[in-house]
Amino acid sequence: MASISQVSNVRDLRLDFFRALALLIIFVAHVPNNWLAPYRPGCFGFSDSADIFVFVSGWAAAYAYGRAFAKAGFIPGCARVARRCAQLYAGHLGLFFSVAALCVAGNRLLETGVDYINLLNLNYFFEHPQDALLGLFTLTYVPNYFDILPMYLVCLALLAPFILFSRLHPMLAAAVSIALYLSVPLFGLNLPAEIAFDRPWFFNPFAWQFLFYTGFFIGAGWLKTSASRASLAILSGVFVVLSIPFSHYPTYSRIPWMRDFVVRLEPFISKTDLGVFRWLHFLCLAYLAGVLLRGRERILESAFAAPLIKTGQQPLPVFLTGMFLSYLAGMVLDVSGRDWVSTILTNVCGICALVAVGYLSAWFKSQPWRVTIGVT
Repeated sequence: MASISQVSNVRDLRLDFFRALALLIIFVAHVPNNWLAPYRPGCFGFSDSADIFVFVSGWAAAYAYGRAFAKAGFIPGCARVARRCAQLYAGHLGLFFSVAALCVAGNRLLETGVDYINLLNLNYFFEHPQDALLGLFTLTYVPNYFDILPMYLVCLALLAPFILFSRLHPMLAAAVSIALYLSVPLFGLNLPAEIAFDRPWFFNPFAWQFLFYTGFFIGAGWLKTSASRASLAILSGVFVVLSIPFSHYPTYSRIPWMRDFVVRLEPFISKTDLGVFRWLHFLCLAYLAGVLLRGRERILESAFAAPLIKTGQQPLPVFLTGMFLSYLAGMVLDVSGRDWVSTILTNVCGICALVAVGYLSAWFKSQPWRVTIGVT
């Protein structure tokens, strides 16, 4: 088995490219009543942009944090992971309060007839602020719109024990990940997301860690990916194509036997608990993407791909901005109307704004103010 420290130091631009695509699709998907959203790839398959984001984040974690454990030691590695978890936690809280404030502003300033607080089911927060604040800070109150970062935070927080398991043997870490995944359907393992009633986290972290660490194990070199084979590509393509009619609601909802079959299929394609067919569907898509890009990686170094690469390299600020802008874009469309010109223009402006955030975040990270001229 390869160790993390033996993995190439060359940045894998595929990760940045596909993470950017996921972030932009997430923005489009979260714009309220966006008639472009039903045409996103996730409506034609069991997996969607969330799967891309989590898998790529796991793979990238092998580069970003795995080497810290391998080279600096366990305690410094834990410190780096803890710092990132703190950033995710702060980002989650900041996003919630920003969007909550936006909802209040929308209700007070816009005459659209839409109750933006109720639209996001945030009534409990405003009606019971003390209980809601405690739940918000303890992650026991996780409204649906704000559930991706907490799941990602838990997945990343599990990294330290997984590193310890891997020091005995990488397959032990894999076995623990599988055991956690299986505990979800066997024992109903999840976390509470509401205070007023019983609802678990929409993204069950004990299930989604399996996809995160699938990416991590590949990035760390503990799990070897198969060489490109025509037979495997054909099987992957067949599975992806066959999943389309059973994922596309306008199709299967009109045919009784297909609708009944999808209901029985639900445990295997569940988004909350990362159904096994959903996991397999994503891996098939990832394999096909790898096959298509193999030998053509220079495309990712082109000027055409540069904006996406830059956007994907700044995932947290782009994600937070995208979630805020998606709700703001919904308000803009409530005012302007949802004709095709307004909708396309609003979506394009939002995407351009996220790309700009990627470049701006990269500029700030470069700390240009530290450049001094004429100082020795």
